[in-house]
Amino acid sequence: MSIPLITVLIDTYNHQFFIEDSINSVLKQDFPASETEILVVDDGSTDGTAEVVRKFAPRVRLLRKINGGQASAFNAGIPEARGEIVAFLDGDDWWAPGKLTAVTEAFGAHADVGLIGHGVTEVYPDGRQRTEVPCEVSRFRITSTEEAKTFRMQRGFLGTSRMVYRREILSRIGRVPESLKFEADEYLFTLAGLFADVMILPESFTFYRLHDGNLFQLTSGDAQATRRKQQILVALAQSLQEKLKQSGIPFEIARTILECVEVEADLLRLVVDSGFPWETVSTELRIMRVFHGDASIWQHLFSCVRLIPALMLPASTYYRWRRQLSLLAFYQKCRRNLLPFPVPSHVERREKLAP
Repeated sequence: MSIPLITVLIDTYNHQFFIEDSINSVLKQDFPASETEILVVDDGSTDGTAEVVRKFAPRVRLLRKINGGQASAFNAGIPEARGEIVAFLDGDDWWAPGKLTAVTEAFGAHADVGLIGHGVTEVYPDGRQRTEVPCEVSRFRITSTEEAKTFRMQRGFLGTSRMVYRREILSRIGRVPESLKFEADEYLFTLAGLFADVMILPESFTFYRLHDGNLFQLTSGDAQATRRKQQILVALAQSLQEKLKQSGIPFEIARTILECVEVEADLLRLVVDSGFPWETVSTELRIMRVFHGDASIWQHLFSCVRLIPALMLPASTYYRWRRQLSLLAFYQKCRRNLLPFPVPSHVERREKLAP
């Protein structure tokens, strides 16, 4: 059997209603089937996911394992990948036509690039879509604090169903800590930027499906899900810190990389476990600096005004008030028409209404 150029690695858990769309989106790519290997890692599904995948045999190879989370699925699948290039896809997402051709052409033209990402289209249950793409091709390697800042602003284009690696980069990174039941993708793409150039293509090739089963959807305010997310983020920060230290990464670069994970973990801790008012204010100001540094002066002023109640309320009470406020139709209309949520200057956002 010839060695494929690309392995498509699909990780899945209880996606019986979605996995067929994912696989079909790969099969419909305008890329030679003879150069494409499709490997599905079923992370212990308890529904009919495996039966759906088996319908595609022998074109699709199924690897079943005991449930252990995203990191364990990656650790099971990556050593089985035979392609020079490994493209990841979640079992509830799907790709747009032309993705594999675009990334293989980019790898062929740029030998120093070890990881490619691209724009993404979020698909809501009611059919609404929101697309975010970079305004232009971006390329960087994390060799300085400025490049680390570029990375943390571009990391949203590097999630599981977007990231495509040269296999040698995955080999250099090694196994993913299995404490990362999710967020294993961030462990991989963070470290990849240390070993090779990262390129972000200005097209959306992934449809990211939002549904009740998404492990990290926190919009419902569920305390247990929020705490689980917070604990995973703490584990991610610790795992990355250890790996960065082992790799001899300078302190300032490491701090810049880790700050975006740590501030998210701090925010979720305050949401579920509460904290002092000064912690809320400090965390919110860090979020504005790290993620919205190029927001308008009006956006910054609005954020400061919104923090006034935080000076007097325990953290969990403040965030509960903010969530209730965000659900009001009047507030949503005001935000949409007067002060829309800030979009980074390097990102283009398009919205499509439900049919």
